[in-house]
Amino acid sequence: MSELLPPVIVGAGPAGIRAAERLVAAGLRPVVVDEAARWGGQIYRQPPDGGFTRPKTALYGFEAGKADAVHRAMAAIRDRVDYRPRTLVWNCEAGALDLLSDGTSEILPFSHLILATGATDRVLPFPGWTLPGVFTLGGSQVALKFQGCAVGRRVAFLGTGPLLYLVAYQYLKAGVEVAGVFDTTPFAAQARATTGMLRDPATLAKGLLFVGWLRAHGVPIHNGVRPVRAEGAERVEALVWRDARGQERRTGCDAVAFGLGLRSETQLADLAGCRFRFDEADRAWLPERDGAGCSSVPGVYLAGDGSGIAGADAAELAGERAALALLEDLGRPVEAARVKELDGRLARIAAFRRSLSAAFPFPVDWAAAIADDTMICRCEGITAGAVREVARSGQAREMNRAKALTRVGMGRCQGRMCGATMAELLSRTLGTGPDGVGRLRAQPPIKPLPIATIVPSPRGGEGTDGREVA
Repeated sequence: MSELLPPVIVGAGPAGIRAAERLVAAGLRPVVVDEAARWGGQIYRQPPDGGFTRPKTALYGFEAGKADAVHRAMAAIRDRVDYRPRTLVWNCEAGALDLLSDGTSEILPFSHLILATGATDRVLPFPGWTLPGVFTLGGSQVALKFQGCAVGRRVAFLGTGPLLYLVAYQYLKAGVEVAGVFDTTPFAAQARATTGMLRDPATLAKGLLFVGWLRAHGVPIHNGVRPVRAEGAERVEALVWRDARGQERRTGCDAVAFGLGLRSETQLADLAGCRFRFDEADRAWLPERDGAGCSSVPGVYLAGDGSGIAGADAAELAGERAALALLEDLGRPVEAARVKELDGRLARIAAFRRSLSAAFPFPVDWAAAIADDTMICRCEGITAGAVREVARSGQAREMNRAKALTRVGMGRCQGRMCGATMAELLSRTLGTGPDGVGRLRAQPPIKPLPIATIVPSPRGGEGTDGREVA
């Protein structure tokens, strides 16, 4: 790799910003590429420019100080990085990235690459989940933070994980009526995991405060539930659910926000050639990385939730740690004491993360209850029955074969919304775990592109990405 080429960081969230800060401090000028219009990532997403004036305490709550520190860190180095907002990285190969910005495609070679790609919601479908008014938890939070609006007037929050309670709390604080919190995890499982979560008493205390605040304001919290259906004609009118005793109940609402934790955005790591392994805690295939953030590909580093869900605090530390690994590979001196401190803090967060996974386990029985006529792939209109059929018939025993036969994962989301469901359905039908059916291979472009950006003009000449065409 050439010293004349810049190091590139993909993602301007907590991990990407801290990585850039460390590289700048060492005298480098990294390129920072981000899809968003402003830095901060999903967790510390900033509102749009142009008169949006909600204070950070209202946008980020207890995390306002951390959000402000991350925002200020990027602002302080803004003139010493090549910052590319509103830019999609849609491919990675042969030491270069394919970018799309303002309708124009560009090839960006790199010397070293730090992938800080973050995460998106993990969901499983249920009848009615495609009705207007049903949102993911992350989408509901983005609407509140980025646009200053709620997804409904009376919102039901469904799923499991810390984000479930955080977003419900944020909506209640914003003045929205919360119809209820419907947690798929039994209360006993959360109680058993409490001892392990005492490793991080501050984080545990925040979680307990969210729950206490919700209860104090009359919000019903139900544990061990399963969704039956979302009801409504033109939009959601009610959530029908089954309680821990198996009794079917109905809660009126005009919106449902749901999610089962987060899933890592791994497509670019796959295209970069990184080796993957199955992670039991995340119940997903993740790119391999060592404690420093080094992947299996020399010169490619992984930081933040894009290679395993650990949260914003860990992302900041992992971003800096990956940058230090990059500097070491360049032969630059690094402070051994700082490396040791980062490694220790990341190890402690990882231990807490294991307890958190026990407190909010993935509902492994949900997939078995999905009816055959339930749509699992919204992009292509494919049902659960279609996936089960190719498995039962012996036509498909792994994810990519099932994709080829059913078209699940071929649509606009490229498997982000339906991939976890297909893995659960396929593995249950075949009698294996999700590790036994493999993973969807990433294909460029990893997100939809305007066709004009990659198809040459019929008159010949050069395409908009600069490649010569016949």
